[in-house]
Amino acid sequence: MSDDTIRLATIGRIIRRRWRLLAVLAVVGALFGYGTSALIPPSYTASASVLLPGQWEERELLTQVDISTSSTVLDRAAATLGWTGVGGSELRDRVSAKAADGNIITISGTADTPERAQQLSDQVVRQFVTFAARIVGDNSDPEAAARPEALRQMVVQTSRRITELAATADPGRSVESVQTRTELAKLRTALQEAVNKLDQAAPTTNKANMVVMGPATRPTGEAPPTRVQLTLAGALVFFLLAVIGHLAAARMSRRLRAEPEIAAALGSVLLGTVDVPDERPAHRPEGHGPRARIRRLLGIDTRWDTPAPQSSGDEADRQIRYRRVCARLREQLPSPRRLLVVVPDGDEIARRAAGRLVDEAESDPSSSSSSRGYPMLRVVGVSVDRPMVPDRDNESGALVVLSAGSWTAGELAGIAEACADAGHEVVGIVVAGTVRARPAQSPGRPPDDATLVLAVRGHAAGGSA
Repeated sequence: MSDDTIRLATIGRIIRRRWRLLAVLAVVGALFGYGTSALIPPSYTASASVLLPGQWEERELLTQVDISTSSTVLDRAAATLGWTGVGGSELRDRVSAKAADGNIITISGTADTPERAQQLSDQVVRQFVTFAARIVGDNSDPEAAARPEALRQMVVQTSRRITELAATADPGRSVESVQTRTELAKLRTALQEAVNKLDQAAPTTNKANMVVMGPATRPTGEAPPTRVQLTLAGALVFFLLAVIGHLAAARMSRRLRAEPEIAAALGSVLLGTVDVPDERPAHRPEGHGPRARIRRLLGIDTRWDTPAPQSSGDEADRQIRYRRVCARLREQLPSPRRLLVVVPDGDEIARRAAGRLVDEAESDPSSSSSSRGYPMLRVVGVSVDRPMVPDRDNESGALVVLSAGSWTAGELAGIAEACADAGHEVVGIVVAGTVRARPAQSPGRPPDDATLVLAVRGHAAGGSA
């Protein structure tokens, strides 16, 4: 598993290098969402509001919300509507209610047509108001409704009788008469406070007088999710799944990137790294079949997780790296040999680096003299699925050239075993990487890092001009 941190640059690289595949998957997701919308019938939602007068606590409003969507209210609404195959249990999934600020309960109904949605919302509101009034007892029990008024009249009569008793009491100023009038005054005050409390409690009994704030408005558009929303959601989901799949594959990748790991998998030593200018390959090694054309069309014939090429020096700097590799190879061999340069099939960077190594070995001026020159190299391609290396003939060793981050430890071990089966010892490994070449300097313009030297007459530094 790769331990690289997932950054926004990584996601940007996925979009930049896999935009064709992501676009195709987004279109497939949009088609999937459109097909899903065709299977889901359109729905419409209408809402009506009910005002609850008086003072209501939050828990009381929540109780009224539950009552509005209760089975009793929905069963009565379904029976009144008389829709075929639609009962109270079916309306439970179509009706919702919520409490808003200002003691307002909003009841929403969803149906397959705007007309039905409007009828459903209005009917549920009507049944809710009727059922709530019946619970409180408004206009359902005349005797209970008349009891507060009768009690009020009785209190008034009692207060009047107390006043008469106080007036007919002993007009003298004895202690007993004063105490009697005081007790009667206290009794009259208590009765008056009871009447006041009864008047204050009267609005609570009128809470059942709910006000319907007009009929439900007929909806003009579909309720979410609409067909457009499902189409866009399908495209977005498929796009995100594709990006997440790329990230997961990169995290789970077992391709070797570190040079010590590559050397350990092949069981040999690293001779060095070489640079290859980043340029579009001239041919596609995947073939020309239908699958190869589809891969090229979708842009998946090249890897996306390779790092961006780094800036490099000029051609002379790159040539020095190849010469150093050839020099180390010459020092490691006891005598001049002919070696096979083994390149995994499909590794275009390694193939170009191997060709450059062969050219550098052939251009060695010491190869024609009596001194030891560079080994003679011959490039062969080896399939990583079923590696097969030519048998030992004139060559007596193998030099493996590959790019980092392209092959797993098992694939490299298979190449090493194929070399051993053919009688070739892996004498070294060369890792190739892409770099961004500098633009060529114009003939009449000196390089940026050139130092201009002013030739003057005179002696050395410190002399007179």
